[in-house]
Amino acid sequence: MSHDQAVEIEGLRHYFNVRGSLVHAIDRIDMTIEAGQFVCLAGPSGCGKTTLLRLLAGFMRPSEGTITVGGERVRRPSAERGVVFQQPMLYPWLNVRKNVELGPKLRGVGAKERRAEAERYLTMVGLSDFGDRRPYELSGGMQQRCQIARVLTNDPDIVLMDEPFGALDALTRERLQNELLDIWRATGKTILFITHSVDEAVFLGSRVLVMSPRPGRVVLDEPALFSEPGEQIAAERIRAMPEYNRLRERVRQAIQETPTAAAATG
Repeated sequence: MSHDQAVEIEGLRHYFNVRGSLVHAIDRIDMTIEAGQFVCLAGPSGCGKTTLLRLLAGFMRPSEGTITVGGERVRRPSAERGVVFQQPMLYPWLNVRKNVELGPKLRGVGAKERRAEAERYLTMVGLSDFGDRRPYELSGGMQQRCQIARVLTNDPDIVLMDEPFGALDALTRERLQNELLDIWRATGKTILFITHSVDEAVFLGSRVLVMSPRPGRVVLDEPALFSEPGEQIAAERIRAMPEYNRLRERVRQAIQETPTAAAATG
């Protein structure tokens, strides 16, 4: 697969029919996600973050507007767009290695090749010694690592992550944040990462977006260059930088704005 495919979103609106009434989930969104960006999307609960991710994944069709990847319109799910869900979606009757191999197996990849790819990504996420374990024998953090390895083994152009660390304890979450940055630097994947955490968004992203309360609109779009490829700086040094904390405060303020104020800044 090509890994230089940009995402283009034009005139995107989405409505849900709830018991006969239309709920306006997403208002007009126009934006481009360049190939190789690590985009973090933050916003208040119910603002449409997960809806946007599901539209990008092809799980739903937008009510209005278009989403294209590499110039081709998104109409259905595709192996080009891998999804990491909030809760690990693993098959308990398969061991860790076979869970990770599943995507290539379904695509007809030979046993030797898919075993090698699985081992590569299990090593990358720190699970090389756990290939023979069942998912229920792993901690929550290890299960999420397994899910990430399974998505990466399918070699998608774009990785869509829906609050994958939200249910983890603080230390595990911080460790997986650092591991995810290492994976991004090593693979060059385009990542869209949804989070409720302001700190997580600013620390991980090469770009940070904030959505307004429903109907969701992008009200802040800022570069965040603290974790870009290149010279790697310790996490504690990054979080101590004045510019890091200034951006964190701008993101926090954008999330806390009322719908009226947010619309005025859009």
